[in-house]
Amino acid sequence: MLFCASFGIFAQSARTAGASAKAPVTVPFVGCASDGQTGPTDPPLGKPHLVSIAPPLARQLAWYEASDGIGVLAPRGWHCFGVYGSNGSTLFVTPVPIDPNAPFSNNWKGFDGPAIQISVSVGGTSGRFAVARMIARVFPEHMAFVRGVIAERIEPATEFPRGPYPTDKLTYHGSEVVEYETPPQTTGLGTNSRLQKNDSPIRGVAMLGGADTNLLQLSMRLPATMSALEDTIIQQTELESASIPADN
Repeated sequence: MLFCASFGIFAQSARTAGASAKAPVTVPFVGCASDGQTGPTDPPLGKPHLVSIAPPLARQLAWYEASDGIGVLAPRGWHCFGVYGSNGSTLFVTPVPIDPNAPFSNNWKGFDGPAIQISVSVGGTSGRFAVARMIARVFPEHMAFVRGVIAERIEPATEFPRGPYPTDKLTYHGSEVVEYETPPQTTGLGTNSRLQKNDSPIRGVAMLGGADTNLLQLSMRLPATMSALEDTIIQQTELESASIPADN
């Protein structure tokens, strides 16, 4: 399972520690079909997923998971589809069905409405370029990784601009976890995904972990009527990653 194998244990912030103190409840498990390097995979079967969130919120959410183990909390009744390759794995969850051919089309521009994307980029593979670009933006204590990627001379140093996007709002929880908000109609961490800019903000979290310096990024834009779920989805993403066993 790529998702579980890719991340070491994160130091729990007060935010995730507080979430884990809530009485656990379950949400429905939704298996997601995937396609990628070795062909299509069927949706996995699973049991109701245990989460540490308030019951009224849990009744609005489900756990969506692809066969490689990448998963995310998202509104109930949505649709999901995963893509994977040697560089990592991505899961999309949206309120409308996802065309399984779209992510592989050069003409696909992404999602212009509500959507959740969770991605793992593996630092020991070609996913290292995505990892290095994120580090250059928001994880200055890990710049040695970026310098190593640039030294390969596969991509020029100009492909790894340093410093945060000017309009992004960042909230750090240590040197390897940053929550973000990209404002409407702006370029930022939120649009470093398949979510196109529009009149609504994109929220999420980026995290480093694992022996190979892997990147997990959540990008989320919910309808205004569901905005109360955003903090819960971000917190659960952090908590799930904090409990993942270290690399073998």
